[in-house]
Amino acid sequence: MKTELYKKLNQSEIEAFGQEMEALRLEIQAKLGQTDADYIEAIYRKTRYYEILGRFFIHFSVEPLAWLSGVGFLSLAKIINNMELGHNVMHGQYDWMNHPELNSRDFDWEHVSDNEQWKFSHNYMHHTYTNIVGRDHDFGYNLLRLSTDQQWHPLNLPQTIYTVVQALLFDFGIGSHGTTVEYAELDPAQKTNAQRRAIGMRFLKKITSQTWKDYLLFPMLGGLSAPKIALGNFFANLVRNIWTHSVIVCGHFTEHVETFTTTEAENEGIGGFYLRQLKGSSNLSGSERFYMLTGHLSHQIEHHMFPDIPANRYEEMAPRVQAICEKYGQFYNTGGFWEQYASVWKRILAYSFPDPIARQIMPAA
Repeated sequence: MKTELYKKLNQSEIEAFGQEMEALRLEIQAKLGQTDADYIEAIYRKTRYYEILGRFFIHFSVEPLAWLSGVGFLSLAKIINNMELGHNVMHGQYDWMNHPELNSRDFDWEHVSDNEQWKFSHNYMHHTYTNIVGRDHDFGYNLLRLSTDQQWHPLNLPQTIYTVVQALLFDFGIGSHGTTVEYAELDPAQKTNAQRRAIGMRFLKKITSQTWKDYLLFPMLGGLSAPKIALGNFFANLVRNIWTHSVIVCGHFTEHVETFTTTEAENEGIGGFYLRQLKGSSNLSGSERFYMLTGHLSHQIEHHMFPDIPANRYEEMAPRVQAICEKYGQFYNTGGFWEQYASVWKRILAYSFPDPIARQIMPAA
């Protein structure tokens, strides 16, 4: 799907656009230092404090308000662990620190998704082939039809229902998606049932470790309080899933996000790469606390352009990126949470129908 919001650039303009974005990346990269290290270490401590507080109140609460407070703290711990900490650390944004735990090789997040499968499906496949239909498996997660570039099927009709279920079970959905992508991208000669089972077993191992902790170990430690502890952990996971899903779909599936063909992305160069990341992403406006709780994926445009730059720098980079976009007549897709979230649902609904109906709901389709 293409929109009329972007000025068509000639090759020299595309190259100049890319050079300005690359200069910005190098400028910010040169600034990285103790401030960034202090920031991510503080985030790491914060997740641990929130988890301790959350589990304490869930375990030892004697009335509903204290239990709800525990659920709230544990939800925050899981959200920050997944978004601002896990996602960004596993992108390698802080590998230059040589921290024994906060590095992309050793970090293990509070999530059922296997780290290595996620890094392959997300860091490599999604960020390399962003919004290239048939190559970027994250565009719709092989579940949703979100463009006329994708063939319609009657099974797309209830995809609004799929989306609700996906939001509630988002950690399991992402974990399962990682196994699917890893198997799909194997060399055909390696695609055997044994290989499929081996890939699935890594996902099962991660599920086992996470469910054991939340629904067996901690509840058993609570003795007679086991049911309320398991329930508290369940709701914390549910809150985390709904929040992370809503932020991520707002960064990828809003109304004006574009898709591309493999041919269009061939020989695109650095300028074409930056343009594709811009056109395939959307931002959310808000406060500094909001940005932190989104893992700075509120700045999805900047993240897709500069995935190796620490995310706490995106707020600083955003005005510069927007100014460059305006200079070259390129639409900078940003808006408030509810505005962007509504446009996501509009897109999901539109493409659940065949193309003639989809175009009535979304004229740019």
